[in-house]
Amino acid sequence: MPKPSRLRWTQIAARRRLLVIAGPCVIESEALCLQVARAAQRACRAAGAHFIFKASYDKANRTSHRSFRGPGLDQGLEILARLRDTLNVPVLTDVHSPEEATRAGAVVDVLQIPAFLCRQSDLIQAAAETGRIVNIKKGQFLAPEDMAQVVAKAEAHGAKQILLTERGTTFGYHNLVADLRAIPIMQRTGRPVIFDATHSVQLPGGGGDRSSGQREFAPVLARAAVAAGADGVFIETHPDPDQAWSDGPNMIALADLPSVLRTLSRVFDLCHA
Repeated sequence: MPKPSRLRWTQIAARRRLLVIAGPCVIESEALCLQVARAAQRACRAAGAHFIFKASYDKANRTSHRSFRGPGLDQGLEILARLRDTLNVPVLTDVHSPEEATRAGAVVDVLQIPAFLCRQSDLIQAAAETGRIVNIKKGQFLAPEDMAQVVAKAEAHGAKQILLTERGTTFGYHNLVADLRAIPIMQRTGRPVIFDATHSVQLPGGGGDRSSGQREFAPVLARAAVAAGADGVFIETHPDPDQAWSDGPNMIALADLPSVLRTLSRVFDLCHA
């Protein structure tokens, strides 16, 4: 029996407060997840923002086979379930197959379809059929208007609670560009649109056997996206990004998160008044 959601969709759909999806890229340990979740929860409360904790039990698209992927589905879901109950926070995680979607849907509040998998029909169907909120990341290879077909696919399988996330578009080799026109274009679907501030400054494969990034620009793009009308932001954060096991170069330091969110909430309130 799936656990009742800790997230009220009506609050998200009303778009009266900034939605923040934040956490480490991957589950490094339960202790780290609790540390980050507690700090992010406090920062969101102080900023007056909705909070969803995110962490991945498996990073299935790492650059190198030697890279850390995570604790795996079984252990990862156990950690997320305990964190969810301990802190009473809604939780999001990535899913990569129909089986994973079904199992994760019994535990977490939001199922995230990774950007590279946003057109995988069986995966979208399985996520939709769980009845959970589904966050679909726009593929780096798609035009924003193409996401209307992705939304229609999810709706055809019963999804009613859908978020869309903009995470940049491939721009040459080892680079992404964030085209903020994507935000109002994707909002034409009637769905809230989230801006992924940290993956948008990623340099895919830019580190040879790993991705690189320009974390200093993540707050800049986040402010611009919220000013452009984004309903929320997706931010990966870590106590020491330089020591993170995945995506450190584009993550925001946990100590900087409160000031970043305060600014974003002020911009959101000003632009959504």
